[in-house]
Amino acid sequence: MAVQPSPQIGDWYKSPVGDAFEVVASDDDDDTLELQYFDGTIEELDRETWETLHPQPVEPPEDWSGSMDISPEDTEETDIWAETEDWMRQIERMDYRLT
Repeated sequence: MAVQPSPQIGDWYKSPVGDAFEVVASDDDDDTLELQYFDGTIEELDRETWETLHPQPVEPPEDWSGSMDISPEDTEETDIWAETEDWMRQIERMDYRLT
């Protein structure tokens, strides 16, 4: 029998029948967790329900903007996107050199 992962704020999980989600809050007084799905949907559930989900830890999505519902067209400062792409390319080059 597999041990259920203890939910950690900031970690991503996926249930066998659903989408990936991030644990964004925990309320020990109410014994509840708050989950946020990639599309921004928020769900609150109790720990008993958490146990029935049988969630498995997963890597966070590479596209961090999903829950923020933004695109380059939504910003007046398109230079921000160019700068982000520049430093992302630099990081990828550094990662490539390390391998």
